[in-house]
Amino acid sequence: MAFPQEAKHTEEQQLEPAVEQRSLLTVTNVERIFHVGGSPLHVLKGIRMELKESQLVMLRGRSGSGKTTLLNCLGGLDTPSKGEILFNGLPFHSMSDDGRTLVRRKDMGFIFQAFALMPLLSAWENVELSLRMAGVSRTLWKERVAHCLELVGLEKRMHHRPFELSGGEQQRVAIAKAIAHKPMLLLADEPTAELDSNMSAQIMAVFQNIIRTEQVSICMTTHDPTILEVADHVYEMVDGKFI
Repeated sequence: MAFPQEAKHTEEQQLEPAVEQRSLLTVTNVERIFHVGGSPLHVLKGIRMELKESQLVMLRGRSGSGKTTLLNCLGGLDTPSKGEILFNGLPFHSMSDDGRTLVRRKDMGFIFQAFALMPLLSAWENVELSLRMAGVSRTLWKERVAHCLELVGLEKRMHHRPFELSGGEQQRVAIAKAIAHKPMLLLADEPTAELDSNMSAQIMAVFQNIIRTEQVSICMTTHDPTILEVADHVYEMVDGKFI
């Protein structure tokens, strides 16, 4: 008589719904207006978007479409003229500059098109520097730096300086640097723009790996159609709006 009950219990377990991903970033009706020569220039026009935990979201659009301006607003480097940005439950759009700086230092990482590495420091020292700036205890540096560089596939190149590395390797150092302090969100501005298609594919594989292993979310801008298939969601941007 026990067997049918056990079978029923197993069936119920199989029917349990998957745990829904929590929303990490919510953008509601965001506008960004610049004043040029006394006239308003609407760069962002009523943007609405959502980024959930452990997701890869891409903002796709031509140069001048507004995607970098939006990324700057998401990271608190700029503030919207109208609308709301909630990050991890915090009203990021209305926080003070000091408040946003503290959030960025603790919970965000940034990856730039031009890599933004210190040229005289090795890959190891560049990642270590990011931990120092984030206020991470020195006792944790060695283990964390090694882990991050191994995660991006540079365990054999960690003591080379940027000029001794290829473009793809430099971008991987930049990724290791951005995740070293264990942020919730990575913001990447055209991270594959300076790379060939093979290197771009490698960087996207690294992104997928760190999403799985570090439980980080990534929002990146791109105009490269060859990498869109790996995204959880793609927002197509034209003239400051999603289409």
